[in-house]
Amino acid sequence: MRPLNEQQRLNLIDSSQLYEAYEQARHQSLSHKYGMNWKTARGREYLFRASDATGHGRSLGVRSAETEAIYEAFNAGKIRAEERYKAIKLRIQEQARLNKAVRLGRMPKIVSDILDKLDQSAARNDFRLVGTHALWAYESMAAVQFSKEVLASGDVDLLYDPRKKLSLISKRMDNNGLIGLLRKADKTFEPMKKNGFRAVNDDGFMVDLIIPEREMRDNEIVRFAEDDLCAAEVPSLKWLCNAPVEEIVVIAANGKPVRLRVPDPRAFMVHKAWLSEQINRQPVKKQRDLLQAELVFQALREHLPNYPIQPEHLRYLPK
Repeated sequence: MRPLNEQQRLNLIDSSQLYEAYEQARHQSLSHKYGMNWKTARGREYLFRASDATGHGRSLGVRSAETEAIYEAFNAGKIRAEERYKAIKLRIQEQARLNKAVRLGRMPKIVSDILDKLDQSAARNDFRLVGTHALWAYESMAAVQFSKEVLASGDVDLLYDPRKKLSLISKRMDNNGLIGLLRKADKTFEPMKKNGFRAVNDDGFMVDLIIPEREMRDNEIVRFAEDDLCAAEVPSLKWLCNAPVEEIVVIAANGKPVRLRVPDPRAFMVHKAWLSEQINRQPVKKQRDLLQAELVFQALREHLPNYPIQPEHLRYLPK
């Protein structure tokens, strides 16, 4: 691994701070997303605040001086929020050019596009990035760059915690499911097979929807819309579901900052080390697992002393 130079570190700090402002502006803009309008019922006008794309919402009261003031304040706030969001997006574009100039961005564009669309959705906090692409977050945390060979991967693994209420997550995705979200990043994404857990685009890049292995009585299919991906159960993922989440800004190959939600790097390290010892795992994958575990261990030891590798800090892992 190679430490970032001074200019790269400065750009990473600036990008992270700018992304926080971007997130705030985007959230403010989204809070006006579904609008407010007047509806007539039984001969009287009511102020209606929509809450989703299907037209659900609630009445804020009959038309009066008070509700008209609410309506005017909402629309003024919407205009201001949109202006601020637009201005910060321009600053993001400027920062992206600076990041490219110092060779800070390396995460593949398709990965960043997928994670950016997920981060822009109401379901942004319901998934974790696991597998090889989580390494982009860990190198950003340590202010280093790992070897690209270790980071290369043709698929993204999205981990969902099935203890969450499915109907709620479906609503957050506007009932279009994960496949609908993926198509916002690349319209060519399609499920590889009906009721499968994997989607693939025209370039052969894949996205897997995975969940921890469940008890036999938990047999409900995990999907977020009709004809959506159906999550595959994978042993040992409960470790990563129970681990603390790290939210890290990573720079994509096009220079744009993107937020990643990944498990605690210590959990990733231990999980990869465990995978490397499994008898039924392919040897080529076992070797790669061990290499990634060792890489994260080195980053923790040399650059992340605030993540001590002590039993009391790893309570969520099996003994």
